[in-house]
Amino acid sequence: MRLLRAHERPSVLRAKFQNLLLFSAAGMKTSQWKGMRVLIADDQKSVGTSLAEMVGLCHHQVVEVVSTGMEAIQAYDRHRPDVVLMDYRMPKLNGITACRYILAKDPNARVILISGWSAPIEPEASGATAILAKPVALPMLDAALSAAMQPKKQKEPEPIIVDATPLREVDPTEPEAMSD
Repeated sequence: MRLLRAHERPSVLRAKFQNLLLFSAAGMKTSQWKGMRVLIADDQKSVGTSLAEMVGLCHHQVVEVVSTGMEAIQAYDRHRPDVVLMDYRMPKLNGITACRYILAKDPNARVILISGWSAPIEPEASGATAILAKPVALPMLDAALSAAMQPKKQKEPEPIIVDATPLREVDPTEPEAMSD
């Protein structure tokens, strides 16, 4: 068996760079380096690997790729990433439950859920910043990652009801005025 020399081996970096050029040539502007740290959770190893490559093409760092909701919670505690990219449905502990658990421990956490199924709830109900459909297109992922880092909208306070009835003079002969 003949070993290939370094210059004969196909370069993984070159292949990724060529893919990046293809996206740029197709009109997609890639995001500038933001130094975002991303945790990925998906029960399908090939999907997790693909998402990690896409996150790299968006110029962000993948801190870890895990395969269950419980592993995602543990990895979040270890790494404190800027964003968690998590599969909506995983065995044992699904993404939505893991998302809620992470947010309960850290209300500032940013979670993007990814689903091969139509999401039965809105992102706001889960606490996620977005729910993306599989397969995820690179421009959509890039936009979702960028949007996840925007300041969270504050919940609007409950409206205060003010009684705008004009004040009137109290008539001392009314029974209500005499009971004071």
